[in-house]
Amino acid sequence: MPTFSDFQQARISDLQIEPIILDEPISIDQLPTPALTIDLDILDKNMLKMQSHVNAAGLGLRCHTKMHKSPIIARKQIAAGAIGVCCATISEAEVMLAGGITKILITSPVVTDDKIRRLLALCQKSSEVEIVVDYIQGADRISALAGEMNLNVGVLVDLDPGMGRTGIEPGQKALELVQHIGDACPNLTFNGLQMYIGNCMHVHGFEKRRDKYLHLISRGIETKKLLETNGIQVPVFSGGGTGTYNIDAQLGALTDLQAGSYMFMDVEYRDIGGQGTETFLDFEPSLFSLVTAISKPQDRLITVDAGIKCLATDTGYPEFRDIEGATYHFGGDEHGIIQLNNASREINLGDRLSVITPHCDPTVNLYDYYYPYRQGTVTEIWPISARGRSQ
Repeated sequence: MPTFSDFQQARISDLQIEPIILDEPISIDQLPTPALTIDLDILDKNMLKMQSHVNAAGLGLRCHTKMHKSPIIARKQIAAGAIGVCCATISEAEVMLAGGITKILITSPVVTDDKIRRLLALCQKSSEVEIVVDYIQGADRISALAGEMNLNVGVLVDLDPGMGRTGIEPGQKALELVQHIGDACPNLTFNGLQMYIGNCMHVHGFEKRRDKYLHLISRGIETKKLLETNGIQVPVFSGGGTGTYNIDAQLGALTDLQAGSYMFMDVEYRDIGGQGTETFLDFEPSLFSLVTAISKPQDRLITVDAGIKCLATDTGYPEFRDIEGATYHFGGDEHGIIQLNNASREINLGDRLSVITPHCDPTVNLYDYYYPYRQGTVTEIWPISARGRSQ
């Protein structure tokens, strides 16, 4: 009988990670739907635009893989110049390491022995695996278990930007935690700070978003200065995201950005607005759910084969890539109902339609594979290897 540890190891060893190369290319119109597709020309354009931006700003790019959950895409980002990746969970980090990614920051703290031991197993394989801490007891336990294995773990202290989710209060409490790590945690190395201001990423309107971001990050900047005043070097100050990528560059406080959604984009991000624009146009949608029109119950309604099982519903509705006058409504688990209001093109039964996802991260987590294409042709299939890796 397998042990639970055997089961956990099997989950990694049995992973599909590498691309599945097709013997013969196929058109996206031949794909069974719903299918999660990637326009590679746009993906590459988004990737290179962000990398060029951070290069010009003197920033590193630490891409967040919780969005795409794919070592294949992570390797593309690193090849383009990213300094490493972020992962939200231990299991995501396990997948990325199995896929050849060695420089990984785990952006949420862990406190239980089982997850700490899995963290340490990653650190045994790569000395570039780091994790955030936000609590003295958590730091103590990681250090104690690392000591049993004669390991040293690099940590960033996570600062709470006011979200009340994770992180320690900036200022004196953060200083005390950093000092404790230096004085009482011999198997931890303080590598810097993390401050991810997630409550700013989707503030509508560039000016409002910038004002709120500058206000919140000021406490992180003050904390960094406080540490340095107390003789503590802060080599890394990591944070930021797609919604504030150009604000961070102007500010000059962070050393690297944890952006993720810029690669795919979605309705939620597009609607936040850009600098001088009503919509956020800096990056283009490259991720689409391909759906099929399967029924026409009424004159002005079309039903498609894509409901809440394949399109995340937490932030709104999908929108069509290239059709105006057609509004998507969820019609249950398997169906979407399209309301036609002088649609810009006729939609017939059997037509395949591309929709922009409402929220890319949880939508990706609903699929097993990507179908990447150029000019409508698919030559390989990419496993979404970290799908469901929430542990």
